Amino acid sequence: MDTLQDEIRSQEGDKPFLADPFLDWAEDEGVPVTEDFGIHLPDVPVQKWDRFGCNGGLAHLKGRGDWLSVFVLELEPGGSTSQQQHMFEEVVYCLSGQGSTQVETADGTKHSFEWGKGSLFALPLNAKYQHFNGSGREPARLSSTNNMPMIMNVFHDHRFVFENPFRFPAREGSADYYSGEGTFIPKRPGRHMWETNFIPDLQTFELQKWEARGAGGSNMMFVLADGAMHAHMSEMPVGTYKKGHRHGADFHVMCVTGHGYSLLWYEGNEEFTRVDWSHGTVFAPPDMMFHQHFNASATPTRYLAIACGGLRYPLMEEKRRIFMGMDVDVNKGGAQVEYQDQDPRIHEMFLEAMKKAGAESGMGKFIDESQFT
Repeated sequence: MDTLQDEIRSQEGDKPFLADPFLDWAEDEGVPVTEDFGIHLPDVPVQKWDRFGCNGGLAHLKGRGDWLSVFVLELEPGGSTSQQQHMFEEVVYCLSGQGSTQVETADGTKHSFEWGKGSLFALPLNAKYQHFNGSGREPARLSSTNNMPMIMNVFHDHRFVFENPFRFPAREGSADYYSGEGTFIPKRPGRHMWETNFIPDLQTFELQKWEARGAGGSNMMFVLADGAMHAHMSEMPVGTYKKGHRHGADFHVMCVTGHGYSLLWYEGNEEFTRVDWSHGTVFAPPDMMFHQHFNASATPTRYLAIACGGLRYPLMEEKRRIFMGMDVDVNKGGAQVEYQDQDPRIHEMFLEAMKKAGAESGMGKFIDESQFT
């Protein structure tokens, strides 16, 4: 027997033991599964995915936790998916290509919107929808970060997930939410929100300053399709990096513009894990593993983070605590490492990255760099 689970199943017949219905479902779907600490989604292998009527694959991150997965869908030139509806939430990002999506709400109204590289959108829970490739020459590739693992593992019945007639009209949003319009909900730095269903271009979307997270950065929190899935966008100016911080598993971090790297480490461990990223690279810091993001390019860098549980519906006490303490010093009960307390090696590595990029450090306003010359 390969595992304890195999041994118990041999004794108990087909009764589940330590089962993961989502992983069982994923295996049965018959599409490629890529698993790693960090994954470059544009390179994920895909093949015919009967369920969606297009090519697709699965991307499982080592630090994904119990809540989220990533589907990669690739629409052939002039192709489309089959019509879908399901009882899990998803946040969809366009990795490449161009196309459109049609959403049918509970009253039969159809909303269509056009997307391209850098677009972000969410489908209202269990609404009928279909994706179309708008090009007759080039494929279009979408990533769907979704909470299907949570839903499938609770109900462990794919028919409930994919064939459920119940609709949620209160979550569908107004017509202008499908056209790129939205509602700005001011809170305080780091917690300002933009509510919508569709953002045409994350690369140019206006962000709000968030000085407490470090080095002149900015961000915006998103409420998408009134869902419990969280998403936020952050930008790092040229020659800067964010302050280190930590939180629970499941935050999927993906580069949208520029390129850079992230360092990850556990408290008390002197070894760093490094993930280099460019557009479409995604990784998920494991549970309570410190991590820090660095802009290593000569242009501003933006990244998107997606998780289960957001500012409107945190779902878990741990998420409430993280969202309130994400820019508070760890020495004061928060989750953030201030620049003066970070390992000196961190800045040394950054200066070397700046040298390779042919860019100058902009961190002199925040750190005494004389000790590194």
